[in-house]
Amino acid sequence: MQNISFTKYKTSQEIIKAANSRPDAPKLFVETYGCQMNVADSELIMSVMIDAGFAVCDRPEDADVLFINTCAVRDNAEQRIRNRLQALAHLKKKKSGMLFGLLGCMAERIKEQLLEQEQIVDIIAGPDSYRTLPALVAKAKEGESAVNVLLSREETYADISPVRKDTNGVSAFVSITRGCDNMCAFCVVPFTRGRERSRSPQTILDEIRQILAEGYKEVTLLGQNVDKYNWNNEEVKFAQLLKMVAELDPQLRVRFATSYPQDFTDEVLQIMANHPNICKYIHLPVQAGSTRMLETMRRGYTREWYLNRIEAIRKFVPDCAISTDIIAGHPTETEQDHFETLSLMQSVGYDYAYMFKYSERPGTYAARNLPDEVSEEDKSRRLDEIIALQSKLSHESNKKDVGKTFEILIEGESKKSKHKLFGRNSQNKVVVFERKDTKIGEYAHVKITGCTSATLMGELIEPN
Repeated sequence: MQNISFTKYKTSQEIIKAANSRPDAPKLFVETYGCQMNVADSELIMSVMIDAGFAVCDRPEDADVLFINTCAVRDNAEQRIRNRLQALAHLKKKKSGMLFGLLGCMAERIKEQLLEQEQIVDIIAGPDSYRTLPALVAKAKEGESAVNVLLSREETYADISPVRKDTNGVSAFVSITRGCDNMCAFCVVPFTRGRERSRSPQTILDEIRQILAEGYKEVTLLGQNVDKYNWNNEEVKFAQLLKMVAELDPQLRVRFATSYPQDFTDEVLQIMANHPNICKYIHLPVQAGSTRMLETMRRGYTREWYLNRIEAIRKFVPDCAISTDIIAGHPTETEQDHFETLSLMQSVGYDYAYMFKYSERPGTYAARNLPDEVSEEDKSRRLDEIIALQSKLSHESNKKDVGKTFEILIEGESKKSKHKLFGRNSQNKVVVFERKDTKIGEYAHVKITGCTSATLMGELIEPN
């Protein structure tokens, strides 16, 4: 197999086309589950494998090597992946020599158990082991054990240029940190992704320059906790990096996720206020509304601290949209704790939220020390009440936008009609409108004429 020279080609699509032009190249298919970090990791995986001589295919049945990049944050995510593996098992019977690899957080958490329990899995690789994937494939072909789940304190993949295959060509993800040191009681991420470490700002800026050269209009800076970005002993912190990225090109939209309340600073808010191309949207997970529950969850802040951060956002960036994460039924949660979560939601008025029932993850502090004693009935009821309230809050937020005009970055075609397009405004709200003469990747000015709790509807207007 002949390796691809990445410097010879300008875009991901050119790289993929060149890789697929080699008649002898084995074919790779990557299927991704979980968060935006997993999407970004799959782009790294694609890059590593193309560089090692692989082509890329669009269907799992055409693959010689099939990778599933996994999530382990909740049990139902792992069950979905187990079910998916079983659904794909027939492919190995049809195609001699086909290899299955399980990558990412679930692979890191369960490790060798997967080789024993899931007989179709040939390769196991954790989030810090993607450079070794070609060697692991070679081992698996020879019938050897192909497992690498070593966590690293240094690996950031800073020198690898991601290959972005399954994107809209408009928005791109760039990882700026890996791992997490927060050790929240319920969270498995520190065990599956390791300790926090930051990429050098120069490699981040170089990657974004390449993204701009490929025609992308928006970039999202990613990390389990972007606020903890810290290069070379505070030589560059997150606020400074955010400013550097925003100043690369005033036409580039800049987003970031995820923020952590304890580390979220006024300096970041000041930079957001001073740079129109930094989107006015912050994802600030709260998880629970009572100080007692936050202490139990080991979140490191109080209800009052969190509300202080919300007040700061409203002060510096008045038009900022805010979303959050909420867990229903965490161990020891009482009806009073649940009521305080609902009251905090009302107080903040979230634009939208990601809401889940508590799911015990083996190895976490909660699993070891906090019996999961909240009944499934109570968990489900509390979650239903949280979802119902958030639906009301989201609808109220969207109704306030009716009559306003927003600049929308057009991302794609509406699922319901090919005559309509959708995009997002700076506040990360989805807007659907008649396409007329507009195209994906363009900016458009849209006046909001109606809404649901999830979507804004509007009509194109000429900018002033």
